[in-house]
Amino acid sequence: MPEPGRTPQPIPTEQLHFAMPPTFDSLAEERQYRKERLAGALRIFGHLGYEEGVAGHVTVRDPEFADHFWVNPFGKSFDHITVGDLVLANEDGQVVEGRHHVNQAAFAIHSSVHRARPDVVAVAHAHSTYGRALAALGAMLEPITQDVCAFYEDHALFDDYTGVVVDAREAARIAASLGPHKAVILRNHGLLTVGDSVDAAAWWFITMERSCQVQLAAKAAGKPVLINHDDAVQTREQLGNDLVAWINYQVLWQRITHGGADPLP
Repeated sequence: MPEPGRTPQPIPTEQLHFAMPPTFDSLAEERQYRKERLAGALRIFGHLGYEEGVAGHVTVRDPEFADHFWVNPFGKSFDHITVGDLVLANEDGQVVEGRHHVNQAAFAIHSSVHRARPDVVAVAHAHSTYGRALAALGAMLEPITQDVCAFYEDHALFDDYTGVVVDAREAARIAASLGPHKAVILRNHGLLTVGDSVDAAAWWFITMERSCQVQLAAKAAGKPVLINHDDAVQTREQLGNDLVAWINYQVLWQRITHGGADPLP
């Protein structure tokens, strides 16, 4: 508290707390961090209702073995995933650590995306309600809100459906359709997002799902007013990078790790 009669003075900005992505002293420390964030993201997906039976996966690249990926085990509820449940699989979907199977159909897509995009650390895909609804229309997101501008000219549409993807060639086509973007809408299927961290990939999925919901609601009510191209591009440059996604996601991370939530052992 300031002294009586003395005007409060601004605190130097360098003394204010602002969370940023951590750095690590060892690969083991970074691996543990990535696994904790993966378990937390899966818990959050479960809390948000993205689970649909055994469908849906989030993968994160191992920091030491770049062609191996940590993933949730087949048949385990998102809500109860712990770090100890996670499975490490190679890019062929073969389990090298853990005692559970992986969903081969989902992993085929993830593995192809990781292979095509060495810059991608994490991939998120789930059968969320509004993402599937927009995917059923074969439509893309339009610049109708500030938030959705993060995806403006930075998402794609895989405009095909050939059933459950188990074939490596089909998975490669999906990865190719993603291209350099942060997200792809899989027609008649759902959403897939990527990022340079679990936090970023998870945030892009969550905000993309909400953007699908807003677009569907807005179009059901009337004709949305589009944000013009220049403003949409400028907004994407401000909001559309993975660091901003990481920062936004920390509020959800706090929700899953504080306030009575189960720990992530």
